[in-house]
Amino acid sequence: MFEFVIAFVNAIAPLLNNAALAPAELTGNIATAGAALGVGVAALGAGVAEGGIGAAAVGALAEDEEFFGNAILFTVLPETLVILAIVVIFII
Repeated sequence: MFEFVIAFVNAIAPLLNNAALAPAELTGNIATAGAALGVGVAALGAGVAEGGIGAAAVGALAEDEEFFGNAILFTVLPETLVILAIVVIFII
């Protein structure tokens, strides 16, 4: 959550400090702000999902150790959303 706020403020700060930007600079800053917003929302969603999945995985592991592979897989799965969001930043 804090990474989202820091990334978004860092992307928006040039817009707030320098109101007389050239149109090309303004467009670049808006694209950067959009990319930061996208990654932040993806990280927030992954964190929320991973919290519930992690708790369920630990509960399943407490019952039976054979679920270790499935627990790791389902715990890591939401992180792929953040990785895909970072890939989109490099494409933009």
